[in-house]
Amino acid sequence: MEIKEIIEKVKGFYSGKDYQGNSIDDLKTRDQVLFGDVTQECTGIVTTCYCSIDVIKEAIEHKANLIICHESAFYNRGANTESMNRNKTLVEKRRLLEEHHIVVWRNHDYIHSGMMNEKNELTDGIFYGLMKVLAWDKYLIAPIRTPMLFELPQTNTEDLCRYLIEKLHLNGIKIIGNRNAVIKKVLIAEHIMGEDDYRKIEMIEDHDIDCVIAMECIDFTVSSYIKDAAELGQSKVILAVGHFNVEEPGMDYLAQILKDRIQIDLPVRFVQSGDMYQFITK
Repeated sequence: MEIKEIIEKVKGFYSGKDYQGNSIDDLKTRDQVLFGDVTQECTGIVTTCYCSIDVIKEAIEHKANLIICHESAFYNRGANTESMNRNKTLVEKRRLLEEHHIVVWRNHDYIHSGMMNEKNELTDGIFYGLMKVLAWDKYLIAPIRTPMLFELPQTNTEDLCRYLIEKLHLNGIKIIGNRNAVIKKVLIAEHIMGEDDYRKIEMIEDHDIDCVIAMECIDFTVSSYIKDAAELGQSKVILAVGHFNVEEPGMDYLAQILKDRIQIDLPVRFVQSGDMYQFITK
């Protein structure tokens, strides 16, 4: 099967519409072929969050010539590679891909547009995968469309951190707020980047949320609010896990989808791009 046929089959598995009901193909989708010739026969597939050098090497080792990544491969939000010929790292990355005839396709907007789960409910493919990896299905209290809000059996900051570190294969977690918080309600907050963050603060207050699992997390807005709440003795904490670390389980789940539901009859494997954060503490 040609790689372009596989890409179309994968796209067809998802709703292909954004939250306003617009077709992703009618918009300026980020889901582009970032590199390679899609007319070649596929020899195997690797799914990952970020197409790193080590992920490419793993694909080469297993003779896979299609890498499906969730994020951009070339250090920007889109597929722009104008600096390719001036950036030594990009030049070497391109050489590696070219030498081994590897195609890189980004599956971002489609996987977020929603898939039908086992109960025939539309759900975000990335965050549904995260929920599955964490085994939090039975704790979900938010709408299934985007599984974000959970009520867990009572735990605490340290124990929850250790659980996430084990399940997500992390090197550690940055903690903001009460490191001794008693935790039941957990919000997966996606990006905390300043824009409309007051809505997240309102949600934390309205739903009495104890713990926020964050991707990006700036110091002002939600972080400052959580810090103040903790200094007032409230059980509120942010676990700043990191963008790729939060979304990578969804690409692990995609590997299962490719085999079990889309039924791609080729070798398929998930390769974790890995926790990029390392920690030195006092």
